Amino acid sequence: MAGRRNKPEITPSSGNVFADLRLPNAEEKQTKARLAVAINQIITGQQLSQMAAARRLKINQPKISALANYRLEGFSVERLMHFLTALDRDVEIVIRRKPRSRKGARILVTAA
Repeated sequence: MAGRRNKPEITPSSGNVFADLRLPNAEEKQTKARLAVAINQIITGQQLSQMAAARRLKINQPKISALANYRLEGFSVERLMHFLTALDRDVEIVIRRKPRSRKGARILVTAA
């Protein structure tokens, strides 16, 4: 069957690319990434330079550069949430029982 091609196997996403890649601490990585996306969108939306953003967040410019490039190893979830409050955003944490239909509990970050 010369004209027949093998179809690639498609695996649906779990909703967490870090978990799909089987990386350690996938939930934390996804949480940090989503918080960083929100921070970077605010900085861009307010047209802040890296120096101005650094002053506002009380960190140095190289840390803003790391944040802008999603190099998040040096940032805790708590610190990223603090950055959001420094950028005049409220951060709400809601704790609720997971649905029975889902196997495990999760951490979910959404931006309004």
